[in-house]
Amino acid sequence: MKRVAYFLLTALCAVSVFTSCSKYDPAKTVTIDINDKRQTMEGIGSSLTESSAFVLACVDSATRHQVLLDLFGEQGANFPLSRTQIGASDFTVEGNYTLDDVAGDTALVYFSLDPDKAGFSKEKYPDIVDENYDLYQLIKEVQGIKEAQQDKRFNMVAASWTAPAWMKDNGKFYDKENRTGGRLLPEYYQTFANYLAKYVKTYRSEGVNIWAISPENEPQGNDGSWESMHFTPQEEAYFIGRYLGPTFEREGLSDVLILGFDQNTFEAAPWSAAIYGDSVASKYTAGLALHWYGSTVIPFAGVMDSLHNLYPDKRLLHTEGCIDNLGCDAWPGVQDPEGYKESGWFKNDEFWTTPSATDWAYSTQWWPDWHPKYAPVHRYGRYIIEGMNSWLESFVDWNCVLSSIGGPNHVGNLCGAPIMIDTETKEVYYTPVFYALKTLSNVIRPGDVALGVAQAPEFKENLFVSAVLKPDGSVGVCALNTDCKELDITLLVGDKPTSVTIPANSVYGIVLPAAELGASGL
Repeated sequence: MKRVAYFLLTALCAVSVFTSCSKYDPAKTVTIDINDKRQTMEGIGSSLTESSAFVLACVDSATRHQVLLDLFGEQGANFPLSRTQIGASDFTVEGNYTLDDVAGDTALVYFSLDPDKAGFSKEKYPDIVDENYDLYQLIKEVQGIKEAQQDKRFNMVAASWTAPAWMKDNGKFYDKENRTGGRLLPEYYQTFANYLAKYVKTYRSEGVNIWAISPENEPQGNDGSWESMHFTPQEEAYFIGRYLGPTFEREGLSDVLILGFDQNTFEAAPWSAAIYGDSVASKYTAGLALHWYGSTVIPFAGVMDSLHNLYPDKRLLHTEGCIDNLGCDAWPGVQDPEGYKESGWFKNDEFWTTPSATDWAYSTQWWPDWHPKYAPVHRYGRYIIEGMNSWLESFVDWNCVLSSIGGPNHVGNLCGAPIMIDTETKEVYYTPVFYALKTLSNVIRPGDVALGVAQAPEFKENLFVSAVLKPDGSVGVCALNTDCKELDITLLVGDKPTSVTIPANSVYGIVLPAAELGASGL
């Protein structure tokens, strides 16, 4: 039996027990239905942002390349997916730009990838080692890693945080004072569609596979906290159906997936109704992009099930999730600029593996039950596993690499990342989230088909399991055990029971070879 490396939260290695069994306890049995074939998986990924490029520009080329191999290489997490920004987001060093900031340039004569290729000045940023490294170089380096390996598949999702300010009613990238990102003026709907098409064509001409696009990240807004732009569900449906879709069609980009919404899962229903209820918009929209920020503990699997049941031909792709709001008072020392290294999240596995983290809504009055303290690794494991069981095809993490304090971020919105680097000392920290995502990515590969799973009744509060059928007939199984003790369970695949010990407090993965499933028919 093949064993895929797993991340054990209390230690980095352990011995697992795999045995065939003839008798088993139904209450401790996870049943995997090989006849219940569901969505085809796109896999796990992490995002390439300007902030990630900045941090990687602060280390030597050998260190940088090794970090990227660990994220995207075959011997590492082997992420087949990524996401990037079109123009500025909060995770840019200075922000406040797009790829055409020449007012009135409706012909997009001045459109350019130059902001992605600008590099970082060592004179301005003393920690910089390579002044020529930037977001464009990061994307190209990852693309090169994927092209050099046997499994060359690598799909990029691109999202715009805002249209150029001159296309918007407020003339600004964002407006914190008035708590708005502004709205796209109707007279610029076609120009903005052309802008997005030009982005895809320009990157594709340079060998980068822009596979899917979201016209607007978080169209419900972020209170004008950073680059943003508002759409109502009906406005986005109109923009996709009458402008973006037809423009992509004319430009030979019909193979690019157009994803609607791109915000929190629990708020998706009105957007699906508006976009899919418009026959023209529905024609061009492949599915919805989802984020996880609605809760620190609830994956909203029921919402995903409902979206699939109502629109079974439309896809569900997760495009952003991270441990946000680093720097709040949830963990001792994190408000002290120096103290985070000793008692915060940097080089401190305990922060990531115990219920200690909070998020942006932790102290709010309106959602207290949805945003309690949580263990970051548990949050990743549960959302991905339950999401898979509810028709989610992918999970893309936000910011593959950040600094030791969770930046840079030009508006102070500090967040966690799988790998964090002290830009001064050059120390690299692989957080427990990295190992959890690596485990899941090594099991869940593009082309795998999710299977129906009935969870073990006795462990319904602390064990979460998902499964995929692989092209060779083997079955990959992912599990999250949130308990402080190991759990002895039975995996019943078809009519073949296999006993497995899931280590305490772990994200865990195994592959059951087809040859050992016998009469299961795989």
